[in-house]
Amino acid sequence: MPVSLRTAEAADIPRVADLHHRSRIDAYAGLVSRRALTQVSAPVFAAWWVERWSHERATHVLTVAERDDQLVGFTYVGPDDEDDEPRTGLLYAIHLDPAEQGKGTGRMLMTGALATLSEQGWQRAALWVLAGNDRARAFYERGGWRPAGQSRDSRFGPPIEEIRYDRQLP
Repeated sequence: MPVSLRTAEAADIPRVADLHHRSRIDAYAGLVSRRALTQVSAPVFAAWWVERWSHERATHVLTVAERDDQLVGFTYVGPDDEDDEPRTGLLYAIHLDPAEQGKGTGRMLMTGALATLSEQGWQRAALWVLAGNDRARAFYERGGWRPAGQSRDSRFGPPIEEIRYDRQLP
């Protein structure tokens, strides 16, 4: 069955939170301690997503990917609050169910996220990726993203370097 993308609805938030929780544990294994990754439970993630989405849905877009009515991935995009450049939108999150790796779903989500950012009027897009996440960095670079020359400490768990990537939007 093919994957379909659609804008998320309130009823999707618990599934997004669950997938986000599972995806982080898988994607960041070996980069972040398991303790740091699991100290926030799936129900806490759900509450965080409900709160975040309730006040950001007017300015941010949550897109879900489904296969056979099962959530297999999502993206979250919106304004880049950290950049003084008002023409830049941010890809806050792209997460896949671990079983979806290598099936083209990530590329489909990325293409959709770039189109959404462009439709919102942004001219550039940015994202943050863990410095040691070679798999994600290679994925982004294949998609036309390039390191922007900025880094910061991650915003969860122990300080881990994140690198900013950006690219021109189509």
